[in-house]
Amino acid sequence: MDKIFNNADDALAGALFDGMTIAVGGFGLCGIPENLITAIKRTKVKDLTVVSNNAGVDDFGLGELLATRQIKKMVSSYVGENAEFMRQYLSGELELEFNPQGTLAERMRAGGAGIPGFYTKTGVGTVIAEGKEHKDFDGDTYILETGIVADLSLVKAWKADKVGNLIYRKTARNFNPVVATCGKVCIAEVEEIVETGTLDPDLIHTPSIYVNRLIRGEHEKRIEQRTVYQETTTSQKSA
Repeated sequence: MDKIFNNADDALAGALFDGMTIAVGGFGLCGIPENLITAIKRTKVKDLTVVSNNAGVDDFGLGELLATRQIKKMVSSYVGENAEFMRQYLSGELELEFNPQGTLAERMRAGGAGIPGFYTKTGVGTVIAEGKEHKDFDGDTYILETGIVADLSLVKAWKADKVGNLIYRKTARNFNPVVATCGKVCIAEVEEIVETGTLDPDLIHTPSIYVNRLIRGEHEKRIEQRTVYQETTTSQKSA
């Protein structure tokens, strides 16, 4: 089966519907499937539940879908850096389900592995535990968290071969491997597509069995928070 599509719009065709759940890879602006997100914006699909570590920034990444009010609910562990997210949440326009970061990653990993739920200590005694089943193991209390299975997974990788084996680059790996496994359909955008058999099997992070569609995209290397260091001169120190 040919998994390679010409562009993000073609790859998303037939995969979107109102009210669906989409899991999205990335951490901040690192390793986000930016072309696929922008293509979703063009479709005007609405009432989305988006599972992602965070929501990008105001004008980039998932922030684009917040600006167009296409997201109804976010399932996230960090929601800073986005003023529009804050405004919509505080005004009651956006639902939010907070998850500790490790719990969110494990929920997606569990969903991809066919595990419906697991117990964790994280969140016990906090608002995270409210309404969840508690159980004691060896004298310690744990809460039940459910696995996440999304209708669609969107990931960003560095390299892919033509059958969809993926390699992520350094910190851009972040949430992408677990996101790739937890969707009923997975679409990957990559920087480079190589011939099948070119990639070292020992270096493949996501096997092709999880990847349904594939595009090569052009990617913008944005800096989420630019900080500048100014060296203090001897004259400044003495002053």
